Amino acid sequence: QVQLVESGGGLVQPGGSLRLSCTVSGTFFGIYYMAWYRQVPEKQRGLVARITTSGTANYTDSVKGRFTVSRDNAKNTMYLQMNSLKPEDTAVYYCNAVIWASRGQSEYWGQGTQVIVSS
Repeated sequence: QVQLVESGGGLVQPGGSLRLSCTVSGTFFGIYYMAWYRQVPEKQRGLVARITTSGTANYTDSVKGRFTVSRDNAKNTMYLQMNSLKPEDTAVYYCNAVIWASRGQSEYWGQGTQVIVSS
């Protein structure tokens, strides 16, 4: 069974930094792209950043220059380094990945990690 587990959320002051991690565990054959999404109450989940197997990354405009997504393929782990955090970055952050496993190619989600940016 494939699982995505996030960690690294928490409370941080405006201007501060946090690093989120997402590790894929279980039995699978390969991981295609990985991504971070975020969601605030009563709004749709939105893409924050996406990274391919080769490391090509893209970002939503509001985080460009502040967030950096990376992945360690040997550890099946993706990271999101968040700098210069703003109150509007407050959200639940979800890890997302397209993975090739026994049931074929499927999309998986983590359970989410809360990020609160507040003074």
